[in-house]
Amino acid sequence: MKKLLVLITVIAFAFGCSNPKKSGELVGVDTKDWYESNPYGMVFIPMGSFKMGPSDESASWAMTTKTKTLSVDAFWMDDTEITNSEYRQFVNYVKDSILRQKLGQQIEDFLITEDQFGNPIDPPRINWEVEIDPTDEAQREIINEMYYTKQDRLFGQKQIDTRLLMYEYYWIDMQQAAKRSNQYNFDTKQYEGKVINSQGESMDIDGRRAFIMRGKINVYPDTLCWIRDFTYSYNEPYADSYFSHPAYADYPVVGVSWDQAKAFSIWRTKLLNTQLKGQGQGGVQDYRLPTEAEWEYAARGNLDLNPYPWGGPYTRNKEGCFLANFKPLRGNYVDDGGLISMAVGSYAPNEYGLYDMAGNVAEWTANAYDESAYFFTHDMNPNYQYQSKPNETPAMKRKVVRGGSWKDIGYYLQNGTRTYEYKDSTRAYIGFRNVRSYLGGKK
Repeated sequence: MKKLLVLITVIAFAFGCSNPKKSGELVGVDTKDWYESNPYGMVFIPMGSFKMGPSDESASWAMTTKTKTLSVDAFWMDDTEITNSEYRQFVNYVKDSILRQKLGQQIEDFLITEDQFGNPIDPPRINWEVEIDPTDEAQREIINEMYYTKQDRLFGQKQIDTRLLMYEYYWIDMQQAAKRSNQYNFDTKQYEGKVINSQGESMDIDGRRAFIMRGKINVYPDTLCWIRDFTYSYNEPYADSYFSHPAYADYPVVGVSWDQAKAFSIWRTKLLNTQLKGQGQGGVQDYRLPTEAEWEYAARGNLDLNPYPWGGPYTRNKEGCFLANFKPLRGNYVDDGGLISMAVGSYAPNEYGLYDMAGNVAEWTANAYDESAYFFTHDMNPNYQYQSKPNETPAMKRKVVRGGSWKDIGYYLQNGTRTYEYKDSTRAYIGFRNVRSYLGGKK
């Protein structure tokens, strides 16, 4: 019996010593196993290096770009441009959230004012679980406020007043927060710098909230850009139906400004992270516009020095068919199979599985446009962003646009061709797609 007791003691001591938490050694903290699943509708772009810039001499000899070797981290990218159907999900969310906020001002069930412990929530959250009942007289009166008035209705049809679809969003200005002059001084117990808010106003730093920028924008696409962009051209059917009609559901959304594309990206981030939080998963997944370098790296599809996403110097395949939707020849728009933009994925993808990186619609990137950006940006994950203020000159509001569109000639389809548009402009030939940084290094 005594021998058995000694044996048990020895075994217990051995197992106790084998527990790293009780060994006095540095073992790190417990973390749950985490795995990043493939995001829906996105493809993985591995990290790598490439030569960014034109693969041929500049057509205009403008000398605004050069060839530069860069390295880019891994990321996920939408395999197609954001479609009308996907953007309508954003518009519908904004519409429903505004309606529920209005209902909540008079019917408390539509807002959550306390958490599970009875503590007040400020500001209150929308309660999406409560069903809206249009037959209820009190609710119907509030719902009618979302429609155009009788004087503004067409043929008496009740339509949502798109002017009401304002989305308020937030982002953190990391560039200002990273400045040493703006950091917290532990000796004086205060911030000593100043920041410029999203309205261009200088303000003292009184905490982290000073770096939280706010924006508010109407999210409905500018459908009249179809008429405005093309003088003496009959495009009224597109203005009336392109965004709203089911026939164009899989076509790329257009008439969206750079700010609207940014607001969409922030909403998409919130949509996913709210779901992940509800499932008990930590971490934040951020959707955003691609940097100019990320866009070109992805467009090249691991075919460095080739002028087009499909490789080779030609816009036709060996059968003589065009490889993208653009303006071929001398204005024969239909020779490539489409007159305006076409449903996404109508042409073969590049080597990474990305569709329409050339043609269909041009795409916003995250970067501000500067002719000399290649000369001063870093060679690792290069990024030149500038948050222009409302009162600044138009030149400060230029954003890089890539890929060319259905109305552009072949030169603008080339991987290395860069151009720009003003951030508050809306065009019938510019859309966008999102990227998401890959977490965890090499895959």
